[in-house]
Amino acid sequence: MRAGKMDRTIRIDTFDAGAVNDFGTPTPGFTPLATLRAQIIQASTQELLEAQGATDDTVIIFRTRWIDGVTNAGRIHYDGGYFNIRETKEIGRRKGMDLRCVKAVNE
Repeated sequence: MRAGKMDRTIRIDTFDAGAVNDFGTPTPGFTPLATLRAQIIQASTQELLEAQGATDDTVIIFRTRWIDGVTNAGRIHYDGGYFNIRETKEIGRRKGMDLRCVKAVNE
């Protein structure tokens, strides 16, 4: 992986269901896992059509170095918005990873 191509800064958040409010009800939230550099990979038109189907979802792929603890329950904060992680793909033997994400609507 070339460091020069990683020209974006992202923050990976993990899902946390452990917080409890004043009434004893668990409140889901997100905890920052890491802030790191990433590269935006352009998907082919066919991949975008298959991933989106007939929706207007914004699909983006981030390529970054490997980090433990990243799951599909997490999200990425990038450029003032949030992207839900839909798929993680290992590159090499934990050399890096591709994170296929969809822009979150309610965040």
